[in-house]
Amino acid sequence: MVDLTGKKLGVLLTTGPEHPNFRPALALMNAAVDSGVRLYLYCIDEGVRAVATPEIQALKDRASLFGCAYGAHRHHIAVDDSAAWSGLTVLADVVGSTDKFVSF
Repeated sequence: MVDLTGKKLGVLLTTGPEHPNFRPALALMNAAVDSGVRLYLYCIDEGVRAVATPEIQALKDRASLFGCAYGAHRHHIAVDDSAAWSGLTVLADVVGSTDKFVSF
């Protein structure tokens, strides 16, 4: 088995919690952190609606969780401590500094 400890995975979540891709994204993210991978999750578009879900909040203690502040504003979601609300510069940093990057 390959040791993934310390590797970095970036995930862009663009779907809401009701979308069929939400559960597979969660499974991937949980498997990654269980394997020692450092997870960086950026929620944008419909994905900002997933930030407050118990599943994403459970990942918050084990990963770096970012949300698009503009997307939160457009979806009337409070910019609070549920995520590190930011702009696309942070997303660019995540893309550029992770070993692998995937989107859902």
